[in-house]
Amino acid sequence: MKIAISRTGNMGAVLADKIGHGAVGCGIRTALYALSLIVSSSLALAAPAIDVLGRDFTFPNTLAGLPARLSDFTALQINSFKTSDGVKLAYWEAGEGKPLVIIPGWSAGGAEFINVMYLLSKHYRVYVLDPRNQGLSERGDYGLRISRYAMDVKEFGDHLGLKSADYLGWSMGASVLWNYIDLFGSQAMRKAIFVDEPISIYSHADWSEQERLEAGGMTTSPERMIAAFTAGIPVNSLIADTKLFERYVAMDSPYYENSEKFVAEFIKNDPKYLSLILFDHVTNDWRDVIRHKIDLPVAIFTGEYSANVPSQRWMASVIPNASLHVYRKEEQGDHFLMFKNPFKFTEDLRDFLER
Repeated sequence: MKIAISRTGNMGAVLADKIGHGAVGCGIRTALYALSLIVSSSLALAAPAIDVLGRDFTFPNTLAGLPARLSDFTALQINSFKTSDGVKLAYWEAGEGKPLVIIPGWSAGGAEFINVMYLLSKHYRVYVLDPRNQGLSERGDYGLRISRYAMDVKEFGDHLGLKSADYLGWSMGASVLWNYIDLFGSQAMRKAIFVDEPISIYSHADWSEQERLEAGGMTTSPERMIAAFTAGIPVNSLIADTKLFERYVAMDSPYYENSEKFVAEFIKNDPKYLSLILFDHVTNDWRDVIRHKIDLPVAIFTGEYSANVPSQRWMASVIPNASLHVYRKEEQGDHFLMFKNPFKFTEDLRDFLER
């Protein structure tokens, strides 16, 4: 999950997101309104990202092998479709080849994946879906359950006409994919990638310590954990993973700094809407799905900074032939490893996908 926390250290100080309900700048409002005009039923024509966002962006760090400006990523487009319950979801797309669908974590969207998309789009047709109430997708107070998010992924695949694709879920996005597999099976999935998501965030009081570690339980109070993530209420490590906060604010990678500055420039999430999914997300336990329903090749990514390592090892032990990647601390092995070390991650991902 991405954390609603400002760079000054005040958790929950996320600007109210007005996309779909007002303006975040005339250029963005005008471009998104223009994009809405070309929506017909559930279909929309893709538009260059620079047109949708309204202007160019220069990344703070010039890095070899990555764009210096948004306009350098000429293949990047932003599109949208409407779900069966009437919510307009945005998605980012680029590249050619076999389809790879990415489901971001809580509070995140396609903007976070700007570097990952750029690297992967040289080899695949990459799609990143902005979940409802996140990124450029529509805000609303209904459908805020992981099961509805899984249906959104199903309808997204149908919208794209995908018969078989690789699917990657990061953080809460992995939970969405587990629910997708539970509801719809894995027939439309060629391979799956899960990145650093606890299998049950809520730790039951009657669990042994071994059960807690295997499930990844990190809170005994969902309400207080949600308050910490959305309103900055102070907590201890028994209520929420405080290391996660520390690693989120650590600007210890120029790649991560570039993507985070890009996100801050264009994406304005609203904590009120972000909070609506969290209770359902936190209280789900996916161990039965992991044990019995995952019947396709799987890669799992985590890192030494993450408290999730024991649960990721357990998951790898019960999914037949799953491959586990545990990044070292010097490899930026934390919850944000994709963004902090995009070259290693995309190389490892390609090795798995092409195997």
